[in-house]
Amino acid sequence: MVEGSQGPLTHTVIMDEEMIRRALVRIAHEIVEENRGTDNLVIVGIRTRGVPLARRLIDIIRSFEGKEVPMGIVDITLYRDDIHHTTPRPIVGETDLTIDITGKIVVLVDDVLFTGRTVRAAMDELIDFGRPSRILLAVLVDRGHRELPIRADFVGKNIPTSRDETVIVRVKEKDGLDEVCLGIE
Repeated sequence: MVEGSQGPLTHTVIMDEEMIRRALVRIAHEIVEENRGTDNLVIVGIRTRGVPLARRLIDIIRSFEGKEVPMGIVDITLYRDDIHHTTPRPIVGETDLTIDITGKIVVLVDDVLFTGRTVRAAMDELIDFGRPSRILLAVLVDRGHRELPIRADFVGKNIPTSRDETVIVRVKEKDGLDEVCLGIE
C-alpha cells in the first residue's frame, strides 16, 4: 500500500527502471528520426516530471548524435483552464524558455497523457513565447480518456486505464526511484 492524497492506494508496478530507460532510448531515436537529425530542434519539459524526462532525452540524443539539443521548461499552472477550481492559491513554478522557439521544432515532454488539458495549456504557453514551426509531444505513458483532440507523437507505453485508476510516475530526480505504477483508490 502507498499513501495517496485521497487515502490508501493499492498499486501495481507497470514499468520498472529498465523499462523506463528503454522507452526513453526508443523515444529519443524516434525524435531524431522524425526530424532527420537535431537541427532546429528544442526539447521542452512540462513541470514537474516532464523536466527530468526531457533532460534524459537530451542526454540520450547527445550520446548517439554527439550534439546538444537546447532545452526549455514550462510551468503551465497559470495556463490551466481549471486553475480556479483546483486550489485558491496555486503554486507556480518557474518557466525557463530563454531559447527563441520561433521557427523551431519543439518537442513537449510530459510523464502522463490523460485528458489532454495539460498539453493544451503547455501549447498556449509556448505560443506566448514564439511561433514554432511544429510542436510534437513525447510522453512516457498514454493512459487514454482524452477530453481534447490531442495525441502524442512519441509514447513510451500505452496503458489502458479506467477513470478510477491512477497512474503514478516516479523519477529518481524527484522521488528517488524510477517506476510507473497503476493504482486503484
